[in-house]
Amino acid sequence: MASKKYSLLAGIICLFASAGFSQTTGYDAADSSVVPTSRMPQHTEFLNGTYNYPAKPRNMWEVGIKGGHFALSSDVASRPGYGFGAHVRKAFGYVFSARLQYMYASARGLNWVPSGNYSANEAWNGYTGNVFYNYKTKVQDLALEGIITLNNIRFHKAKTGFNVYAFAGLGATIYDARINARNENGGLYNFSGVNGGVYENRKDTRDQLKSLMDDSYETEAQNHGDRRPKLFGDTFKPVGHVGAGAALKLSNRINLALEYRFTTTKDDLLDGQRWAEQTPNNPVLTRDYDTYHYTTLGLNFNLGARAVEPLWWLNPLDYAYSEIRNPRLMRLPKPVLPDADGDGVTDQFDQEQTPEGCPVDTHGVSLDTDGDGVPDCLDKELITPTYCQPVDADGVGKCPDPECCKNMVAGGGECSAALGALPSVTFSGSGVTVNNDASSLLASVAARMRNNPACNVVVIGYCSSNKQQQQRSWDRVNAVINHMVEREGISANRFIFNYGQDGGDCNTVDLRAASAGEEGPNTVPAPHPNLRRN
Repeated sequence: MASKKYSLLAGIICLFASAGFSQTTGYDAADSSVVPTSRMPQHTEFLNGTYNYPAKPRNMWEVGIKGGHFALSSDVASRPGYGFGAHVRKAFGYVFSARLQYMYASARGLNWVPSGNYSANEAWNGYTGNVFYNYKTKVQDLALEGIITLNNIRFHKAKTGFNVYAFAGLGATIYDARINARNENGGLYNFSGVNGGVYENRKDTRDQLKSLMDDSYETEAQNHGDRRPKLFGDTFKPVGHVGAGAALKLSNRINLALEYRFTTTKDDLLDGQRWAEQTPNNPVLTRDYDTYHYTTLGLNFNLGARAVEPLWWLNPLDYAYSEIRNPRLMRLPKPVLPDADGDGVTDQFDQEQTPEGCPVDTHGVSLDTDGDGVPDCLDKELITPTYCQPVDADGVGKCPDPECCKNMVAGGGECSAALGALPSVTFSGSGVTVNNDASSLLASVAARMRNNPACNVVVIGYCSSNKQQQQRSWDRVNAVINHMVEREGISANRFIFNYGQDGGDCNTVDLRAASAGEEGPNTVPAPHPNLRRN
């Protein structure tokens, strides 16, 4: 049975530990819903990038209840007592918060050593021999505390669910101390039969006293009378205290806290007995002020709507580190990409230092529409027929004498007859690659073109209703011409590049013999290179 209890206790401890050390996220610095109206101007400036610091968010209040052990440190040996209370707490920053706390407690004490110096204490009137000092004191305490959180600012990991803090406070205490000096019949106790003393067994002495005495505490203990203010008939005293605590987060709304508090009262009568009384032989009053100790276990709740957790649970560095890692609100400088020739293509991708004013393709290479080797910006004859090339430095070709070509197949009907009906290449889906079947067809076209070197071929792609169709038509025509040039060895000058036409199947590229005098480029820039398929 005992092993089961220990197993259950270990399980509960593990559960709390896993909850306490789970990582917690902060809040979104851009979330306007948690920013109070009074701080909205700062929040707006922050979002606009004109102020570096986000506004402090609205955070929840904490209310808590607690209970635990209460004991006096005084002239009489204390016995276990109890206390309970409640508080309300509010954060003023990530480190400092304030708490208003109420406590009700009951303390007891009983000496196991007899005393005889009680002549100034009227509560022991009637006794002539030794007595055993005892008391039962009820204490009520209301205090305002300042709390410093010690571990929520973390530089190397996110905030954990375990919070350590220290606090100090000022407040007021009222107390009522009573002594058990009479039995149930109102008579005096006979302590002569109790074996009490420094060398006696403490437990045995207290057992004898327990058997002898009742639990009435009927006699008002020594007090200040009218020399101290009273509240509700009890002695009133200002007090100060210090303490420390640790809280374990169970959820974003609930946490469990263990605390210790030490309170000084500047009062020697919380236990109803002075350490040394005024007597003829001892006219000096010795003061040894009583203090009390309060150790509690409490359950705290975070309350509030449209607010983040209390700030002592948040790491104020969360925002800064998240922006460094994944910038969202940070104002970043615009990247400067070098472009030495000013053609609009950065040097990282530019394949040519282009003369000023020359249009280029996506690789920074000057456009050459007719493929004569002279860029368009310097070409005085923008489209030079292939049979008029090579050209001069100005891009002007020299066409051959017609007399030399009378015996050549010049195109038109003769080329159509010589080459015959040329096949079409079909592509599937959105593909732009020449497959094996199409490769066989193009091999037969290449054989006919080798046998008729004066005949050119027009390669035609279809459809242009949108950018995707235009680019796909260009890709397919380009794939067919590249295949004929690279795989079949046919000169690129013998093809006319024609794409985006109407009246055909979007998935088909047609080939036909060029008509007499029909001219056109063998390569054209891609219409939408960003959509280009490799």
